[in-house]
Amino acid sequence: MTTIWTAGEVLIDLIPRERGNNPDLIRDPVVGGGPANTAKALARLGFDSYFLCGLSDDAYGDQERAEFIADNVKLDLSPILHRPSATAQVTLDENGGATYIFTFQGTATFSELDNWLPDPSNPPAVLHVGTLGTLIEPSASILYEWAQKVDAPIVYDPNIRPSVERNRDLYRANVIKWAALASVVKLSDDDAKWLFPDQEIEDVAKLFLAMGVRLVALTLGEHGIVAYTSHSSVKVPGVKVTVVDTVGAGDTVGAILVEAIVAYGIDNLQGEILEKTLKRAAQAAAITCSRAGAKPPMKAELDEC
Repeated sequence: MTTIWTAGEVLIDLIPRERGNNPDLIRDPVVGGGPANTAKALARLGFDSYFLCGLSDDAYGDQERAEFIADNVKLDLSPILHRPSATAQVTLDENGGATYIFTFQGTATFSELDNWLPDPSNPPAVLHVGTLGTLIEPSASILYEWAQKVDAPIVYDPNIRPSVERNRDLYRANVIKWAALASVVKLSDDDAKWLFPDQEIEDVAKLFLAMGVRLVALTLGEHGIVAYTSHSSVKVPGVKVTVVDTVGAGDTVGAILVEAIVAYGIDNLQGEILEKTLKRAAQAAAITCSRAGAKPPMKAELDEC
């Protein structure tokens, strides 16, 4: 099978059983983190999906490992560390949209990268990076220096978290730095609007394309997905579904983009092939939204749609 590396964070989403911001709500621990969600989605699509992140030896770490193993995510590149697991307290709005308060300092997720990152001279077919793993220092700089040496297409998903870095200029500079390494940038329209509040999303896409990015894909929530290349743009509508929550939906889209790179090659993600890819991504995201937490579809399930 084709090998994919996903580098970034895993954490425990503490998801309320009811919507609202009452701190006394009963919360269920669910394995989350954008890159972890993508690694699971890729494994469910049939790839040799290797996750690159430290894992705790605490009870939450046991839960994370059990779920990864159940989904056939490869943990050979994820060391077990005697540090606590990172967590995110989740609040869901009336439409199922999620916001997060993170606890990550001193956790296994962001520790000791310089001791265990794999040899970049033996690269995977695709490297996927993103979310807090590309933002939190000092690990983000270590990951960046390593990623520069990986000779493989890079899919970058900034997955903006303003609660972690409120300085828009610093956040934007970090995103631009990482995008300069990437073949594909995937972000949401909300991400684009927060990073570049005075620009239309098409102009944001053109900025990344001018830097050498080959494909820029923006998720539009219920309105679908739009993708831009240097030659054209393609937009597909969203798939109607009863939304339980949106946790992991964008991460699932990222996995479908990786799948398309492997199947067709980046240069061929144009026209009908790109439209087919985005429709598949929209369907996969809709399935994920119909479930609590990040539970992306299996390949067979998606192929039947």
